[in-house]
Formats: sequence, structure tokens, C-alpha cells
Amino acid sequence: MSRGLFITLEGLDGSGKTTQLKRLSNWMQKRGVSPVITRQPGGTATGDRIRELLLDSRSVHLSPMTEMAMMFADRAQAIAEVIEPALASGKTVLCDRFTDSTEAYQGGGRELGSEVVLEMHRLICGNLQPDLTLLLLPSLDKSLDRARRRNDRTAEKNGPDESRFEGEQDAFFRRVWEKYREIAHRDSDRVVAIEGDLSIDDVHEQIVEAVSERLVIAHSH
Repeated sequence: MSRGLFITLEGLDGSGKTTQLKRLSNWMQKRGVSPVITRQPGGTATGDRIRELLLDSRSVHLSPMTEMAMMFADRAQAIAEVIEPALASGKTVLCDRFTDSTEAYQGGGRELGSEVVLEMHRLICGNLQPDLTLLLLPSLDKSLDRARRRNDRTAEKNGPDESRFEGEQDAFFRRVWEKYREIAHRDSDRVVAIEGDLSIDDVHEQIVEAVSERLVIAHSH
């Protein structure tokens, strides 16, 4: 049995990746592919508990290194419990965030740098890399605006300190955005960056085009 495809979606908070993941899943199912859908952090019982700790505003004193280690603890469990078994059985996996998020948010936003994140990836994930990463990257101004509006909605709904990440300032999200751009340039063989301020339908069309190409390549081997 051939190994399944591992596809990840990346982007800043508010970039629309969760919406696009659902649309991509529906598109694939109509074509006879039933993907396994997961997210990080989360996606397992252990991962959901880690997610709660990471996003809880009461966890304000987590050091950047602790935060990164928790992300990889979550990832290790997800790989063992969900991702690797699915890929080994030939299933396509759609994952909302993977190591690129850790490199962007902790490596860039928290200023740990890429080297320590990539070294942790080698230790925890081994040779596992996405076959395709779809990076939703609106313009910096649009990205910052969406992050602010998402933060405002969260504060209005749950209180001003509900989420540690959504409560970050513009400088943090600027560093995350810049690191994502760097990743897209460095790993252009697997990362398809969908840039610009596009409509939901236009983004979906670009995603479908990129995924269709990878599916054709996979089926030709």
C-alpha cells in the first residue's frame, strides 16, 4: 500500500486557514478521498490538554522555550497517535498547523530563532515533513488588522485575557508574518504561499490547484 499524503495549512490567526481546510476536505471527499483531519496543538486527548494550557491567559509566565517544548510534546503525541498511523495506511492527512507554526510563532514571534525549532523537529519528528504546505499569507497590513479584530472579538466574548496568543501586540505578529515569508522562500519545494488579499473563493481555487498537482504526482509514482 502506498503511503498517504501529508498536507498542512499554515497562517496567522485570522488568515482563514480553518475555513479553507474545511472547504478542501469537502472538495476531496467529493472526489472519493476521505482525509483525516487534525490540528495542532490538539487533535488527541493529551494534545487537547496541552492546548488548553498553552492558550490559557493564566499561563502568562511560560517561557518561550517551555512554550516550544509543549508544542513539540503535543506534536509527538499527534504523530504517534494520529498522523503516522493514517499515513502508513495510505490515508491523506490534513493538519491545521505543524512545525512551521512553531518556527513562525516561537522562532519568529518569541525570537527563539529557527535553529532551535528545527533541531527539535529533527529530534521529535525525525524525517516526517509535509508533502505540501498551504500557507495563507495576506498582506502584512491585512494580517495585522485581522489579528486585531480577532483579538477584539475574543476579548468581547470571553474577557480581555482569554488567549495568550491573540492578546499579542503588532510587533509579535509582524515577526511571525516575516518568519512565515522566510519559510516560504527557503522551503519553496513544499510550501505554496497564497499571498495577497484574495477572496475566500479565490484562495480555495489556488489551494485546489496546488493539491490537484500533488495528487497527480503521487498517483504517477
